[in-house]
This record gives sequence, C-alpha cells and structure tokens, in this order.
Amino acid sequence: MTPTLSNDPSPVRIVADGPTAHLEIDGRDLASQVQAYTLSHRAGQLPELALLLKPTASDEWAGLARVSIGEPPDPGPAAAAFLSAIDATELERAVLNRHDLMDGGPSEYTRALLVQLQEWAAGKWAALDEVG
Repeated sequence: MTPTLSNDPSPVRIVADGPTAHLEIDGRDLASQVQAYTLSHRAGQLPELALLLKPTASDEWAGLARVSIGEPPDPGPAAAAFLSAIDATELERAVLNRHDLMDGGPSEYTRALLVQLQEWAAGKWAALDEVG
C-alpha cells in the first residue's frame, strides 16, 4: 500500500511560552502527547510540522503523515575515504611525537595510531599543528 498525503492543509495553532507550548491540530489539543515539535517553512510552500510523540502518547492516532523509512548509512565508504587521505609520514610523525600515547604496554604503537586517527576523524588537528 502506497502512503498518500492530502494536499489539504490542516489548521495548526501553536502558542509557545518559554519551555512549554500549547499545540492544537484540527482543533484537537495534542500538547500532552507531544515530546517535541519542529516547524519549518520555506518561501512559497506550506509549512511542515513534525511531531515527536511521547512514549506515553495515546496508542490511537488518526491523521496523515509523511513516512520515511531508512537505514543508517554504511560507515565503510566514509572511513575508507578518510583513511586514503591520510599521509602515512605525517601520521607516523604525529604518533611518535605523542608521548602521552606511549605507555610501554603491548601493542602501544598500534593503539597510539588508532587514537591519533580517532582524534583526526573527530576534527582534533591540534596535535598535527604542534608537530608540523
């Protein structure tokens, strides 16, 4: 069954007062069932309202919704692209200059390489700037 959306907009009223909001759709007060909402509006288009219902929300709900079903992205291609951009000489220099990563334990160099790569992947380039 293919989901369909009505082109007819629903009347929505939101009155936000600091951390609380009164939320009404089609004259029905839904504030007690909503954990969060996002309202977006692009010029020339109808606004879109996305509701995140509380776990305790009524198990009966009727209305139209745009449904998106997806899978988390495969991290493999991004990891491969990141690793292929690494200069092996710079990585080795950075790790050998990071005495805080060398503890004398088993596989210390490999563990230090992995920590350095994790930091770079997280955008922590300060250690590289200090080495250069």
